[in-house]
Amino acid sequence: MDMKNTDMVPLVADKGRRLTVFVFLLTAMFMATLDNQIVSTALPTIVSEFGEMERFGWVGSAYLLATSAVMPVYGKLGDLFGRKYVMIAAILIFVAGSLACGIAPSMDMLIAARVLQGLGGGGIMVSIFSINADLFEPRERARYQSYSSLVIMASGATGPILGGTISDLFGWRAIFLVNLPIGIAVVTALMLLLPYRRPHRQPKIDYAGAVLLAAFVSSVVLWTDSVSIFGSLAAPEALAILAAGFVCLLLWVRVERRAAEPIMPVYLFRDPAFPLLLTVSVMSGALGIGLVNYFALFLQTTTGLPPARAGAFFIPLTGGIVLGSLFAGRMISKTGRYRTFSIVGLSLAICVFIAFTQVTPQTPLALVALLFALHGIGVGLGQQVPITGVQNAVPKRDVGAATGSVTLTRMSGAAVGISIYGAIVAYGVGHHTAAIPGVENPAALSPAALAALPEAARAAVASAYSAAFLPLFITCIGIAAIGLVAALLLKPVPLPVAARGKAEDAA
Repeated sequence: MDMKNTDMVPLVADKGRRLTVFVFLLTAMFMATLDNQIVSTALPTIVSEFGEMERFGWVGSAYLLATSAVMPVYGKLGDLFGRKYVMIAAILIFVAGSLACGIAPSMDMLIAARVLQGLGGGGIMVSIFSINADLFEPRERARYQSYSSLVIMASGATGPILGGTISDLFGWRAIFLVNLPIGIAVVTALMLLLPYRRPHRQPKIDYAGAVLLAAFVSSVVLWTDSVSIFGSLAAPEALAILAAGFVCLLLWVRVERRAAEPIMPVYLFRDPAFPLLLTVSVMSGALGIGLVNYFALFLQTTTGLPPARAGAFFIPLTGGIVLGSLFAGRMISKTGRYRTFSIVGLSLAICVFIAFTQVTPQTPLALVALLFALHGIGVGLGQQVPITGVQNAVPKRDVGAATGSVTLTRMSGAAVGISIYGAIVAYGVGHHTAAIPGVENPAALSPAALAALPEAARAAVASAYSAAFLPLFITCIGIAAIGLVAALLLKPVPLPVAARGKAEDAA
């Protein structure tokens, strides 16, 4: 482990000002991460206005794809040019994308605007974690990183509820336009309160590495979504995209070895902790972020709950995330130990998903709510471990690039997880609902239509969906197990205690 972070002093000396900056950073993060999920409950309304049901999934996938592709680029830009103005630029791009979404006249324009929005959202999420590394010393940072990770998970859990509420009250365009005043307020605050720390090295941008990495990530996400696009993961078009992605990966490794300022330094992988932490991050993203929409679908189809009551189950989920994240953050800050929390969180996830495989339409709702809470606790316990770990493992000059790598893998894990879960559920529903009397297309039933079915038909649909979700939960057990193995292989290296000193003068 490299301990070059031990001489770091806070960017902002005054604690009150530092916390004020941190609150505005969390606001920006909530705004950006909320748009991963807030659109989900408004999609039926959007499709009813524009049509093109076959492009339903791309409204969400376009945002995740753009977000994932640019994360390492922003991390490196922050290292080269300073994080303040990179962060502000990312917020302005996100706000411009939100405006374009809010006034989009067609489905094509909405998807394009979501790409623009994602290009800014990816920069917001990466830059915030990197700025936290400048604001707080290593052990103190762990506690504040837990708040940042908490915001990511809370926004994912509350997104479907907020999206449905705002869409019902003000129309679907309001879920995008509300970002404008929030974004402008955050930019103004950061301009006034966040100092600019000028990097000590000459900027050299690795354009080729950035393009190749973005192409690789985009190819993987597109391939995992091939079931909805091409009908199969093994379709010729899907395999061609996957092959092109791996060619880009090989070229990227070659370019990064020669680049003066690589977008993601290959030498970081020499420390075994770095790839292990990235593995944990991928699995955490798939379990913590990628499952949100499917939890909502599971509740509404297997229990018959209307959207509002189903949304109430996200309260114990979010509460569990809060408890787990705050507890882990404080304990990491106190002890300097972080590996244990990832091990405990992923072990708990395995137990929870084993329990979910036994859930049926007859399972008491109180027990289901308890499982949601336990899942949230597990997610909260381990969520900040990858960020904290890599920032402790890499030299200070590479903190931004390493942080971008972790955030990239988390969001990529979420995007890939969403596609995998969707394929599993779609296959299961088609396989188990073929012969339900009086129901032509069970997959197209809204919660209201499901509630209006005769009792026998409603029970048959619920049982079919319960059976369709069984392989999904088994898949989640496997994902958690992979993350657990990676966490167990980490060396138990504690965070260093930072040297005290005065903040550097801001230019």
